[in-house]
Amino acid sequence: MSDRIRVRFAPSPTGEPHLGNMRTALFNWCFARSTGGVFILRIEDTDRKRLIPGAVEAMENALRWLGLDWDEGPDVGGPHAPYVQSERLELYREAAERLVAEGKAYRCSCSEERLEKLREAQAARGVEPRYDRHCRDLNIGPDVPHVIRFKMPLEGRTEVHDRLRGNISFENHTLDDFVLLKSDGFPTYHLANVVDDHEMGVTHVMRGDEWLPSTPRHVQLYRAFGWEPPIWIHLPLITDKRGRKLKKRDPSLRVSTYIEKGYLPEGVFNYLAFLGWHPGTTEEIMAPDEIVERFSLDGLSKGPAAFDPDRLNWFNRQHMARLDVDELAERAL
Repeated sequence: MSDRIRVRFAPSPTGEPHLGNMRTALFNWCFARSTGGVFILRIEDTDRKRLIPGAVEAMENALRWLGLDWDEGPDVGGPHAPYVQSERLELYREAAERLVAEGKAYRCSCSEERLEKLREAQAARGVEPRYDRHCRDLNIGPDVPHVIRFKMPLEGRTEVHDRLRGNISFENHTLDDFVLLKSDGFPTYHLANVVDDHEMGVTHVMRGDEWLPSTPRHVQLYRAFGWEPPIWIHLPLITDKRGRKLKKRDPSLRVSTYIEKGYLPEGVFNYLAFLGWHPGTTEEIMAPDEIVERFSLDGLSKGPAAFDPDRLNWFNRQHMARLDVDELAERAL
């Protein structure tokens, strides 16, 4: 693993950027900047059915509006073009085939019809739907239509150490043999995510805690490849003031809403930073560079953070009051 901190923000272009994923990007960016590390932007566009035209550009615009610049990218498109997974398909195919050759994955030719009947039968029995490993020992060849599935251990536990939450244990028998490579040649999130994080030298994976249930699968993939895993940091949810999970499609959470209404990016930056992080003092109104100077993983909260529009407005007003008259006039115009 690199001695230099390397983190990434890896959104899927399936909708407009919202304050929730911007907070994840902001924490990663602050951590990289506060440690002299590297912040990577990676577009995870392998779910082709859910792609939204213009979503990548909207994400880049939202990041730039907040002042979150990224440090590297592929040679094609310039040094600051983001990495794009759909441009890296051969890398994932080779990784999946390697696991098949080593007996750690297998080809599965089950039809969608069979899988649907399996799910229906499991639901009728009140059993959580999961693949029944029908093809695990059939040694199916590459000449029939297939997906590639990972061979999860059938017994024991997978231990995940999270920087915020400590050790978390998962029973292996509750985890199915998940798909690595789909029949169209595109990888699933699990495979592409692990391969890219390794190839890009990511040292810390800081993401929303909705990904925590996927982490034992990722831990097992790292073991199968013989790679050192990153440090896991699963950020708590952002809820509404009543403790309910926020809806990502809510227009009031879109970054574009605040850009169009004329909010100051430094005011939104300041507010998002305090949604799950604290500098350890009573000071609240801080410029982005002040937040970077104070930022550390020890300041991250373990509990959910409540989104409060009134408090966001208060932060925005405080930053407006910091502007001199000429700059305020220029921004207003």
